Formats: sequence, structure tokens, C-alpha cells
Amino acid sequence: MTSPTATLLIACPDRKGLVALLANFIASHNGNIIHADHHTDFTAGLFLSRLEWQLDGFDLTTEEITPAFSEIAKDLQANWQLHLSHKIPRIAIWVSRQDHCLLDLIWRQRAQEMRGEIPLIISNHENLKPIAAQYGIDFEYIPITKDNKAIQEAQQLELLKKYNIDLVVLAKYMQILSQDFIRKFPNVINIHHSFLPAFVGANPYERAYERGVKIIGATAHYVTPDLDAGPIIEQDVVRVSHRDEVSDLVRKGKDLERVVLARAVRYHLQNRVLVYGNRTVVFA
Repeated sequence: MTSPTATLLIACPDRKGLVALLANFIASHNGNIIHADHHTDFTAGLFLSRLEWQLDGFDLTTEEITPAFSEIAKDLQANWQLHLSHKIPRIAIWVSRQDHCLLDLIWRQRAQEMRGEIPLIISNHENLKPIAAQYGIDFEYIPITKDNKAIQEAQQLELLKKYNIDLVVLAKYMQILSQDFIRKFPNVINIHHSFLPAFVGANPYERAYERGVKIIGATAHYVTPDLDAGPIIEQDVVRVSHRDEVSDLVRKGKDLERVVLARAVRYHLQNRVLVYGNRTVVFA
């Protein structure tokens, strides 16, 4: 059995002695740090850090850690998060008609490559319902139109609450979430079939083909009210040539989408992503 751990993600104005101060907080309570990573964004004047330590022997209970660290964080003017390894994240995967990212995520979760549960799939089409049934995952069909969007999003939010969902993954969900939804549930990761910021929006492979690009890419990012403009978690590219048709770009792009989305979700579940402004540090 792996020893239970706590992970601290913190961003604060940079100053001398921060690494020592954070490490001393853990050491003073008999904690054993097993991972430590730090970054300074000199342009923004920010110090960003990820610290993970074992809870065996730590003399604060999990309930006492947050109030104990709060005073330090207040003095540092810090934004911070505390994550405990015994809490298994619950994931809702949202899809439309394409199944490649959905199947890949389910397979990786079943193979224990990703530490999380997938109790719910939501879709605006019924095409992928048999996949949910095959793997024993609840499937909710919620069709979306311009006229019913607000009502249907309210139903989606109720389902996320009912299933105690921590993270929504848009695995080729071909709908734009409203600002109101994102405000109420901000933990959403999307896979975009382009190397953002190029070819934002729909049909990027067709537009890439028309432009004659020599590489295509995929981008996993957090969802914000601005279309395909949220903080980027992971990206990758593959070369294409003048011999490739649009169908070749789509085939190569789907391979990238699977891998890029899986990496992004894994980093998030491992508490390795720290968002500041519209950027991320990924402590991978």
C-alpha cells in the first residue's frame, strides 16, 4: 500500500526564503517531503510551488492542515490548494458522436493509468450509449439546442451534484458551455483538435489542409468563457505533408487527441497543474 500523502500547490509573490519556509512548515510537523518542485515567473514576480509529503507520522490531522497553513498563506498573500491522496476524484466524461477519446480515457482508467472514478457519461447524442453500458457507466442523454440550452445546463449541473463530480472532461463534446455554467462549475478540461492558438473553433483540420501546414497538433486546456482560450495544460504535434488529405489529417489528429487529453487529465488528477492568470505551470 502506498503511504497517504498531502500535496500543496501554491502561488505567491516572490521573495527570499520561500522554499525554506514551506519546507519548514512540513518538517516542523514531522512530515517527510517526497516530491518538491518550484518555479519563479520573473515577469509576473510570482513564486510557484508543488510540495508533496507523507502523512504517516505527520502530527497534524488532515482536518488541521488547512487552518494551520492558512496563517502562513495569509502572510504570503498566496493562492493555494491542498489535496489529499485518499480522496479519489470523480470524473464525468462529456461526448457527442466521436468515441476515440472516450474509449481511451475509460481504458486508461481501467488499466489504473489514471487515479479516478468515471461514474457518469453525459452526451447530447445517443450514439455512444452502448459504450457506457458495456463498461457499466451511467449514461445521460441531454440534447442541446439554442432554445433549451439554459434548461439543459441546469440539468447537467444537477447531475454533477448528484454524482459528486470533481472534474468534467469534454472528450469531443461539440457544444460550447455557457459563461453561467463555467462560473458554477469551473473544473472542466477540453481537448481541441488544433495546436492552439491556431485554428480556433470548428473544422480546424479542413482549415489546416487549406493553409498547407506542415504540422498539426492537439491542445488540452481548461475551459473559460473565451472560446478555446483557456489555460493550456498539454499540447503535441505531428508532421504532415502535401500528400496528406483531410482524412489523413483527421486520422493523425485523433491519435494526438487521445494522448494529449490523457496526459492533461492525468496531470490534473495528480495535482500537478497550477493555474495563474491564463497560464499554467505543469510540475510533470
